[in-house]
Amino acid sequence: MEDLRIVGFNFSKLNVEKNSSDFKNLKIDRNISVDSVESVKKSSIQIKDELMEIKFTYKIKYSPDVANFEFSGSLLATADSKVTKEFLKEWKNKKFPEKYRILIFNIIMRKSDIKALALEDELGLPLHITLPLIREEQK
Repeated sequence: MEDLRIVGFNFSKLNVEKNSSDFKNLKIDRNISVDSVESVKKSSIQIKDELMEIKFTYKIKYSPDVANFEFSGSLLATADSKVTKEFLKEWKNKKFPEKYRILIFNIIMRKSDIKALALEDELGLPLHITLPLIREEQK
């Protein structure tokens, strides 16, 4: 999407809790929610386009009651005023413009999944996503 560019990403909350090491009947669910979209006033940033802050929450739930991850943060996006107005207008109705959903959600997942993988390793939890493996060639 050339008309919307991500220029910043940060976490504001990393909450991880492991309750059990019983991985029988384990089910792992992931969820992304967009909490707010706001216009940002530019101060010392030299960007000609408009700025928006998109706040999100990313959750990973290990059921039954094995572990919970909750990450919150924000993305800074820049776009021309037409795109920004359209984005903010849709958000007034708590709708997220479909045109940008995949881009935004992929960035949130990529950054959050990398953080979650490191924490899962530290806590001895099964990984919530399958990593690629090198396998011996079949003859």
